[in-house]
Amino acid sequence: MLVFWEQRLAILATPKTGSTAIEAALESMASMAIQRPPVLKHTPVQRFHRFIGPYLETTSGGPFTVVALMREPRDWLGSWFRYRQRDDISEAAKSTRGMTFDAFVNAWCDDPQPAFAAVGSQARFLQPKGEKGVDHLFRYEEIETFVQFLEDRLDCEIILPRLNVSPTADLHLAPATEARLRITAARDYALYESLTP
Repeated sequence: MLVFWEQRLAILATPKTGSTAIEAALESMASMAIQRPPVLKHTPVQRFHRFIGPYLETTSGGPFTVVALMREPRDWLGSWFRYRQRDDISEAAKSTRGMTFDAFVNAWCDDPQPAFAAVGSQARFLQPKGEKGVDHLFRYEEIETFVQFLEDRLDCEIILPRLNVSPTADLHLAPATEARLRITAARDYALYESLTP
């Protein structure tokens, strides 16, 4: 998460949407950069509005604009699946090595989810039910629009490095799994599809 005091801007770090690259490009300009531990780096909008936002608004005397990126839901799960195939995953229970993407997605759709598939939901992260979400949400697949927004707000050119890239993997899904995903991730798909391309 990055906070820009003068511009009254907060960028939430939605997991698996290029947050490491965004932080690398903008950390030196930010008034506050929370990168560790992951639970703080990836503060969801609900916690931001409950804890961090009120403090910032009280001390600065004004509201902050909250922005974030969202990835197409299947692609987002694919990124998690590939990320957890890395050799350096510290907890074996969270590794997806030796498993198919189809098995991973079915496990994500299960309740409860096994540890390797417990990666949350972008809809819960960005727009919890009945609560305030982010002010501006951009599609990860159209990151250039997000960068242009930031360039306008921060009055500078931004060049994002390519960092934290997950290994390649086969992301094939059986039609039945794809259909199950569409039902289980209905809120995620609805939020993503509401974003103007």
